[in-house]
Amino acid sequence: MRSGTAPRIGLALAGGGPLGAVYEIGALCALEESIAGLDLTALDGYVGVSAGAFLAAGLANGMSPRALCAAFIESGPDRPDAMDPSVFVQPAFDEFAQRLATLPRLLTEVARQASASAMGRRPWLSTLERLGHALPTGLFSNAPLERAVHRLLSAPGRTDDFRLLRRRLVVVATDLDSGEALPFGLAQTDVPISRAAAASAALPGLYPPVKIGGRWYVDGALKKTLHASVLLDMPLDLVLCINPLVPFDASRAQRPRIGPAGQPGIPPLVEGGLPLVLSQTFRSLIHSRLELGMKGYEHSHPDTDIVLVEPDPRDPQLFLANVFSYGQRRRIAEHAYQQTRADLRSRRTVLRSQLARHGLGIQDAALDDPRRTLVRRRPAPSSRPALALRRLDEVLDDLERALALQQARVPLGTHADA
Repeated sequence: MRSGTAPRIGLALAGGGPLGAVYEIGALCALEESIAGLDLTALDGYVGVSAGAFLAAGLANGMSPRALCAAFIESGPDRPDAMDPSVFVQPAFDEFAQRLATLPRLLTEVARQASASAMGRRPWLSTLERLGHALPTGLFSNAPLERAVHRLLSAPGRTDDFRLLRRRLVVVATDLDSGEALPFGLAQTDVPISRAAAASAALPGLYPPVKIGGRWYVDGALKKTLHASVLLDMPLDLVLCINPLVPFDASRAQRPRIGPAGQPGIPPLVEGGLPLVLSQTFRSLIHSRLELGMKGYEHSHPDTDIVLVEPDPRDPQLFLANVFSYGQRRRIAEHAYQQTRADLRSRRTVLRSQLARHGLGIQDAALDDPRRTLVRRRPAPSSRPALALRRLDEVLDDLERALALQQARVPLGTHADA
């Protein structure tokens, strides 16, 4: 930490759809409770992509992680901030109608081109491709989600205007026609935060592109997974990064079922059909970019510490979760909260030294308290031996990380833990 000055701390939140938001809420709550001196509503900068954009906007507006949990996870008439999960999956009827209206003209063109194809002047494939113009660009509407976020940010003490925020907030979306990333909040600050967040979350195929200032924007994760460089260039001393999507390692999955030959194992992902194959492919692609980016940050910004928090790749609960179920959302949020706490315990030695450089510390009493929960009471381990074995496993992981750093001759206080 620079002598006599407060540490400059930023937060980068990646995307991941509703599942990503649920995981990040659990992780944020665990981080704030476990790190002494950390106030996630009073950081020097926030950058959010896709689902992370909504959470970053809330934090920059002074909403605590627990308040975000109440808004996004807990729902009910007694919670004025609560967001109905149905806003994520309302059909894009406007998009369907607009595309349907083009069908008569397209059919006329196809009929005319088909005649030319029959005479050998035009390939049949190019004729059929014209019908693709009638397909909708997204299945679900962005509008309900944008309205819900606008309502959330318009409550007293909050703002939906980048220019009125006391903290620097950046929401990244991708210009569909140029392929370039646009950091709303640094550029085009007159755009409502809720509009920029809806554009950042417009994953092609699921949500239609969002029009802003005559341009069309889609998911910000198309260019980078985290866009942490926006914060690193400010510059900052410490950047906390949360990435909710990692490839699932089925070969080392936790709690595997017994296979046909009596050996532990789980079915190959291909048996889950196209959804699981696409999910694993998408996770692998974005995570490989993240790994490259983290290595690049170590060289381009050696004076900034980076702490990355992400799920255990062996955890099937997050990979197979259905977050459109209310009960599942609560369970996954609790699971993410407890898993993040376990991860922090398993690398406590490294983190303690790293955080100390910035005037922060580890809340040992909170981190070690087995009774802490996020959204529901969670029973403690069934026996003292079970608790002791779990703690021993975490301590061994912590020791292994510390020894690995010493063997690599990397000072604990300067290592960028990724």
